[in-house]
Amino acid sequence: MLTSLQNPLALASRLLLAALFLPAGISKITGFAGTVGYITSVGLPMPTVAAALAAAVEVLGGLALIFGFGTRFAALALAFFTLVASFFFHAFWDLPADKQMMQQLMFFKNVGVTGGLLALAAFGAGGWSVDGRQSGR
Repeated sequence: MLTSLQNPLALASRLLLAALFLPAGISKITGFAGTVGYITSVGLPMPTVAAALAAAVEVLGGLALIFGFGTRFAALALAFFTLVASFFFHAFWDLPADKQMMQQLMFFKNVGVTGGLLALAAFGAGGWSVDGRQSGR
């Protein structure tokens, strides 16, 4: 029975993950100065370049997931991006104990999202995707 659900579940996975990244990327573009300011606030170098790169990864990666085009590569790129960003922007271990909870939740949510992206990278987009049509699935 679960085999018959592989394609719809893969599609749902791609769409749900894209729902996280595409709007975030678009908001980085529309609020670019704020994004640069936030990146500056954590001390990362070249914040303007980092903001542009983050927006591009999220928008292009989100679109790739939606259409299932280059899905394995997009999922790997988004997984790497998510994990690295978590260490800089959700560093709960650097906060006072009374301020840790929300950042810890966000950090481990991102760890879970990374796991989902790695599964998508491992197993592919499914048959209901551009990748699936190109491989004849």
